[in-house]
Amino acid sequence: MIGTLVNALAVVVGSALGLTLAKGIPARIVKVMEQGVALCVFLIGLQMSISAPNVLLVLLSLVIGGAIGSTLRITERIEKLGDNLQARFGEEGFSLGFVTATLLFCIGSMAILGSIESGIRGDHSILFLKSALDGISALVLTTTLGFGVIFSSLSILVYQGTITLLASALEGVLTLEMIDGIRHVGGLLIMSLGLNMIFPGKIRTSDLLPAVLIPVLYYLFLPFLMS
Repeated sequence: MIGTLVNALAVVVGSALGLTLAKGIPARIVKVMEQGVALCVFLIGLQMSISAPNVLLVLLSLVIGGAIGSTLRITERIEKLGDNLQARFGEEGFSLGFVTATLLFCIGSMAILGSIESGIRGDHSILFLKSALDGISALVLTTTLGFGVIFSSLSILVYQGTITLLASALEGVLTLEMIDGIRHVGGLLIMSLGLNMIFPGKIRTSDLLPAVLIPVLYYLFLPFLMS
């Protein structure tokens, strides 16, 4: 769990620095910075998804995952959690920062691979590198999206911590194809985050979250389908 703890701490520190720097920045500059951050988030997602070899699988993942997410009302549940935290801490726009940062930090191959390596081999190098990247990202995101970003550290603890603790069981299940599938689908979700930062509420990204599990199920049951 050392790697995950360092990762969460890096986000807290980055967010704290971002809150400090944001206090004296005029609103018009913050708006331009937010657009710049949105474009960078979009670029990160594009880089993750553009090399997808199986576009049909990505399409099916988004369609099936979106149907599952809409049925479960994931967007409403996450927004309700964010709104409850917002009411508690009195910070406007809390939900957007919390949801955006959570998805950005938790979706990706580094989060999965790093947690597995940390749990199985005690090798935290991937998560340490991710910590540095996430800390810088948290600083920039917090200057534009506010206080909610810091609470994404709790999401990191739960998500990566769970994978780390279950790593020995997942070692024989997750393949490189599955991880690549998660990465490609997750890249599109991150791209949608960037679009939502510019055009709020246009894409229900949270409802699409189950899509990242479809590639795992596909490659898990593919041998049985082919036999």
